[in-house]
Parts: sequence; C-alpha cells; structure tokens
Amino acid sequence: MIDMPKLPFAEDAMEPFISAETIQYHYGKHHTTYVNKLNELIKGTDLDKMSLSEIIKTADQGPIFNNAAQVFNHSFYWNSLSPSKSAPTGKLLDKINMDFDSMDKLKEAFMQAGTTLFGSGWVWLVRDASGQLKFEKTPNAQTPMSSNMIPLFVCDVWEHAYYIDFRNARPKYLGEFWEHINWDTACKIFDQTDNETYVGLKSCKDIHDPFCQLLDEVLSNELDEE
Repeated sequence: MIDMPKLPFAEDAMEPFISAETIQYHYGKHHTTYVNKLNELIKGTDLDKMSLSEIIKTADQGPIFNNAAQVFNHSFYWNSLSPSKSAPTGKLLDKINMDFDSMDKLKEAFMQAGTTLFGSGWVWLVRDASGQLKFEKTPNAQTPMSSNMIPLFVCDVWEHAYYIDFRNARPKYLGEFWEHINWDTACKIFDQTDNETYVGLKSCKDIHDPFCQLLDEVLSNELDEE
C-alpha cells in the first residue's frame, strides 16, 4: 500500500506564486486520486508490498504504471518547490557551470523545454547515465526513472498545475517556478549520486537497489543531512 505523502509546506506557503486554492485541487484532489486508484489496482498483488519506485520499475505500461508514475511525479514536484528563493551551491553549481556554462543558460534551457513541451507533461533537470546534466521532457505520466536518469527537480506543466493562477500563460508560470526551485534538495540528491554507484546505474531491480532507495528517501523527506 502506498501512503499519501505529506505536503512539505503549508497550503498557502507558495502564495502568490501558487494559491492555496490550486494546492487544494492539485494536491488534495488530483494527487490523492492517483494514490487511491493505485492502491485499488495493486491490492492483493505482489506490488502491494513494494515501494513506489519499485512499482514504477516493475509494472508494464498501463493503469498501474500510469497511476504509480503520477504519484511519484507529483510527490517529486512538491519536493522541488520552496516558498523562499534559493540557489544551487557546491558540486551541483560547478556541474551546472560545466554542462550549461552559467545559471542564465540553465534557465534559458529550462524555459525552452517548458514552453515547447506539447500538451501535458513534466520538465525535469536530470543527470543521465553518462553523468551529464540535461532537461528531459516527459509527456503525460512518463518519468525519467524509466530511462535510468536521476531527477534533481521537476516542473509540472499539466494545466491543472497553474490554470487557476496563470490561466494559459505557461511561460509566466515557468518563470515564477524558477524563482521557487528547492535547490537544497537538488543539491542533496546530486551530492549523494555523484559517484560510480549511481552514474551509469541500470536501476531499480529489487529492494536493495540504491536508485530505488534514494528516490524513496526523497519522497519521504528522509535525505541524509550532509
């Protein structure tokens, strides 16, 4: 059984960027529906004993995968947000400057990815199997976990994420999201995966797989303080 994760901030903490009304619908209804439907689908099966990350890596494309991936994607989205502005530091900042040349160019790449994603989906800053940082656009319920990429943050560009507050002005929403990225969490994930255990990892095979364990810790707000 998959528990509904606790929102890592108060419903009104993101205002005026994201209103409490949006949180109530997005987290309280959309996200909750995915959790409830997933538990309904896996009840009485072997998947019922697995973690969320394991379910995603085990399930075939279809209703179970779609609901599990949407639970993961939404949970990662909430953990990608911060009520206060922050900035990357340390090894992640060095890697951004190496792979994108500057924070300005990173933002340009993010805005380009977000505005050009057709329809509904997600924009992720990921570290791919070669160790390179890049933006990955995934449609609908797809997730970079399926491609063995390590997510650092994600922006939800389904319209229900921003329509109440921004109507159809996706670029404005993306610009505001940029000012509320939880870089502390992104830096922690990067620091914990900046080694040969994760770079090139072929991902989630059983409960002892470090990739699964890390992502489950992120969603449980249990990343080690380092």
